[in-house]
Amino acid sequence: MTGPSLTLTANLRPAALDARRGIVRLHPEVLTALGLHAGDPVQLAGRRVTAGIVARAEPTASRALLYADDLVLGNLGVRDGGQVTVTPVPVVAARRVILAGPPEIAAAVSPEMLRLALLGKMVTAGDDVSLLPQDVLPDASVRALVEAARRSLANTVGYAWTSTLLTVTTAEAADAPAAADPVLSVLVTMDTVVGWQDGHRTHGADPAQVRAVAAGAAAAPIEEPAPGLDDLPGLRAQAEELTELLDLGFHHREVLSRLGTAVSLGVLVTGPAGSGKSALVRAVARAVRARVVPLWAPELAASSNDAAARRLREAVGSVRDAPPAVLLVTDVEALAPRDTPGPVGTVFRQLLAEAVRDGAAVVCTTSRPESVDPALRAPDLLSMEIAVPLPDAALRREQLTVLTRGMPLAEDVRLDEVAGRTPGFVAADLAALAREAGVRAALRQKEAAAPTVAMADFSAALEVVRPTSMAESSVLELAEVTLDDVGDMVEVKQVLTESVLWPLTYPDTFARLGVQPPRGVLLYGPPGCGKTFLVTALAGTGRANVLSVKGAELLSKWVGESERAVRELFRRARDAAPTLVFLDEVDALAPVRGQATDGGTTDRVVAALLTELDGVEPLRNVVVVGATNRPDLVDPALLRPGRLERLVYVPPPDSDARAEILRAAARSVPLAADVDLAVLAARLDGFSAADCAALVREAALAAMRESLEATIVTAGHVAAARARMRPSLDPARVAWLAAYAAGR
Repeated sequence: MTGPSLTLTANLRPAALDARRGIVRLHPEVLTALGLHAGDPVQLAGRRVTAGIVARAEPTASRALLYADDLVLGNLGVRDGGQVTVTPVPVVAARRVILAGPPEIAAAVSPEMLRLALLGKMVTAGDDVSLLPQDVLPDASVRALVEAARRSLANTVGYAWTSTLLTVTTAEAADAPAAADPVLSVLVTMDTVVGWQDGHRTHGADPAQVRAVAAGAAAAPIEEPAPGLDDLPGLRAQAEELTELLDLGFHHREVLSRLGTAVSLGVLVTGPAGSGKSALVRAVARAVRARVVPLWAPELAASSNDAAARRLREAVGSVRDAPPAVLLVTDVEALAPRDTPGPVGTVFRQLLAEAVRDGAAVVCTTSRPESVDPALRAPDLLSMEIAVPLPDAALRREQLTVLTRGMPLAEDVRLDEVAGRTPGFVAADLAALAREAGVRAALRQKEAAAPTVAMADFSAALEVVRPTSMAESSVLELAEVTLDDVGDMVEVKQVLTESVLWPLTYPDTFARLGVQPPRGVLLYGPPGCGKTFLVTALAGTGRANVLSVKGAELLSKWVGESERAVRELFRRARDAAPTLVFLDEVDALAPVRGQATDGGTTDRVVAALLTELDGVEPLRNVVVVGATNRPDLVDPALLRPGRLERLVYVPPPDSDARAEILRAAARSVPLAADVDLAVLAARLDGFSAADCAALVREAALAAMRESLEATIVTAGHVAAARARMRPSLDPARVAWLAAYAAGR
């Protein structure tokens, strides 16, 4: 039974946080008039009929507008400004939803994960939907599942998961409505069967199993297309090692019996998210003619204890009773966490021990080995560990060759250059890059008879595709500025080139000479003299991934959280190597120990930093750059060799340097012929680099105050700006820093 309708004007909200999640926003008074509350479903009618979930718009929003994103407007078949009729509708739960999408996405995303991505969304046959979970108005009972889906989709698909669109081919209701609608819109729930359509064949759980899954029983394992070993460049050594183990355990047990021994088939596969761990297991299982029974640990961890234990027993029994088969547990740290393993984790360890003891093959994968319960690595459980490394430039080149072998590449495409410009990219990221380049080529050559993918398409794709490992990090964008754009500071730039760029760019040279590259650099100097700008220039020159962290961002009032944040920072840096970690205001993060009044939080953070910089676990292809204007407040242990061992003084600019800074700041400012920047620079004693840039900006504002139609900045405007500004450098502080630098 539908309610009253209103016709509103569509308004596009492209940058909304709820974009591509099936959310439409209405003015609070419109919601009241229609008898709606936030989270209710509505039918939307434009040129097509679709549905959405309503949310409350701001009180300042227009009552005549319906605020929607490009995906909803596309499903409606209307443009920004088109007319849309909104009608309240009852909730109709979906029994079965089938989708079509890119083959590589269908192969990587399991039906269970796909269901969680659609959970809480209204779908209609013919609609386009995204993989972005509906986390704006989630039910409290499924909030943990939605968060797990977000993490696992990023791990499995890479950066492309946020932009991939799928098409709903079938949407069936759980119970037929009393009055059949010509267009049926249904709500995806945990009882909905969700699957992939591939030609005339559908991948997904059997409809009869939906109620069993809802009751906690295990659904039959879903076989997904497995890649071949030739599709996994860079993983041949790992594939060979795993193949030998499984082949021996599955097909040559008689040899082991004659030798009076046995083999343990418990394996832990570790590696960065999106590096191909699950694909490796599936390819090896295919090579040894074994079934794969997949389990997604986050879904089990979010289920009730009884339901999770029942599914675990069913899956382990399936592998143990019908060999050869491999139980593949993905993201195992969610099921057996290091800190607080719960009842489900205990049951998992018991079943795992029984399965391995009986000769079954169990392979667990994780991108966070430090978060896995150490008990799983016991000799009778996961006795073997296989590490999937982050690909270097050579392996990325090989992976790109495989990923683009079906693409018509133009003659100007240089995969070596693309591989060199993708530090920190894993296989899933490179696949997303190739897809994005193909999309750019298609948009550019819609009418071409023989379209090709050009180097320009890869360059455009590189602007939007970022490494998965950097998704949750504060990333310093690579600006179009290099060290060549930094005026003066010849000695400073030389030291930074040797200490930062060489270790990231030429690690093989250091290895050949048998020396360890510098671990870190501390930039210190008066405020506003270009320390952060130097790091930006380093990032632009080195083309490395850059993690930018303000000193206080890692500090937390909760015990242990600050140290965990430090460990996470360096784990992400290792996963995205080569990486430059920039610690701004490092004196706030690592003050001298023993003098704090915060209960020892900063002392523990300093200890964690020291351990990460110069601990047992190697820090390869990662360079740390700290910046401060108070080097005397930084703990001395952080400044010894092996840590932030190179202290680089960034002095205030002299007359020549100020002239260079003024020229750089005024590069896009139309200056009159009577403006002499060299003479101006000589009169700016005590001005920092930031002051010089602000002076140019203030001169432009002076011209605007005189006339908003101004087209040029004159010497009079510069003089007016100079009269309004005062130098920010403290002479006493500058003298102290200069003496500190001279004394080192």
